[in-house]
This record gives sequence, structure tokens and C-alpha cells, in this order.
Amino acid sequence: MSSISARIVSGVLALVAAGAVQAQQRPPIGAFGSPPDAMIFYVAHGPADACGPGCSDWIAAEGAVQWDSYKRLIAILDRQAGRKLPVVIHSWGVSNLKVASSLGRILRDRGLDATAGTTEVTACAGKPDAECFTLKRPGGPLDARLSVSDLICDFACVLALAGGVHRSLPPGTKVVLGSRSVRNRLAPNIPAEQRESLTEYFGEQHRKYLHEMGIAPDLVDIVDGIGAGGRPVVLPPSDWPRLHIVTPSQ
Repeated sequence: MSSISARIVSGVLALVAAGAVQAQQRPPIGAFGSPPDAMIFYVAHGPADACGPGCSDWIAAEGAVQWDSYKRLIAILDRQAGRKLPVVIHSWGVSNLKVASSLGRILRDRGLDATAGTTEVTACAGKPDAECFTLKRPGGPLDARLSVSDLICDFACVLALAGGVHRSLPPGTKVVLGSRSVRNRLAPNIPAEQRESLTEYFGEQHRKYLHEMGIAPDLVDIVDGIGAGGRPVVLPPSDWPRLHIVTPSQ
């Protein structure tokens, strides 16, 4: 993994996008400066065919993609002893889009499939979110089921999903693309000129990444058309195969 680690430079400057907001916030998972609701990864186990034909185990990826999320994805994958479990993405909140692309590159490098869904852990029933977080943090495996009701796949979700060798979205999923903004996690005030040039730079990087993953780069044109603070765009299911967000059914 040394080659892919060398390509990941999280830095302090990032293009971020706001996704769906959770009602509760989990405690920070990382070191000092790690925000609440940062993405965690854990192995889930469900009944037969819970995650597709012949699939009962998957890796749940849930939370906001933050600057160090790729480290936790590599760590959980390294613990699987060669098992290629599909990754089920449930992203929310303000996510680092550069790192979301890095997650996708890791999935492609490992030859993993990806989809979206909400992992509902059996042991979390009736427990507060913080207590449930404590159960998930060690990485599982945990008995669970997948829920696809009221499912939203935001731009961070799409960027991570793009890395899947086989990509799917459950029927009824809302693919919601919102506006983006440049942030410096150490210094919030970025000059307007620099903000504009960085937005253009990151946009080109996303086009290159999507092209490499087999996704139509004009997906970024849709996001660019939203503008700062603009109304989010919901992509109809008919656009998913056209843009190659999902791969043909096998």
C-alpha cells in the first residue's frame, strides 16, 4: 500500500461539501482536532444474502469523510486476511472531497465492490448514539441488517462509490449533489482569489479521478453549475447508468 499512501496528501486545504445532517453527533474518533461524526469502519454480519446474492458480511463506512478517514479504511481492510468484503457507504455532514476520492482509490486498489446503505447494528437497538458508537469503534464483527429506506448518497458518497469495481445503488436512493467550498482546517479565512483558484484546481482533480474510475467527468459540471450555496441537484435513477455511477448488473 506504499504507492497509494504516497498519493494521499490530506493536508489542511480541502474542497468540502455538506451532506445530510445526522440528528445526533458521535464523539471524535481520531486524535486532537478530529471532529465529531468522523467516518468509522467496521465489519457487519447479517443473514444470508443480506448484502446481495451470497453476501452476508460487509464493511460499514459511516459518518463524515475527514482528513484522516483513509487511514481507518486501510486499517480495517488490512485486518480482513484477504477477504474482499463489499463496502457499504453511509456518509453525512461536511465531508472532505479530496479524501473521499482517496477512499475510492483504495477500494479500486483492493478490488472491492461498493454500494450505499444504512447499517443497523442489532446490539444498538434502544441505545443512545454514543453508546452505539462505543460498540462499533473496535471494528466488529457485529450482527446487523442493511436498511435502504430514506437513503441519500451525497457527492462524497459518489466519489467513494466510484472506486468500487462493481458499483450499485439500492432502488429509491436519492443521489444528491450539493455545492462545494474550500476550507483550511487550521485557518478559516481564505482570500477570495485563492478560494476560486483552488476550487477550479480541485474540480479538475475530481474530473481526472472520475475518468480514471470509469465515471463520466461531466458529473463535476453538474456540481459546478450549482454554485456556492446553490440549491442541491437530485440525480434521477435514469442518469446513474448514463454517468456510469453504477455498473451493469452481473
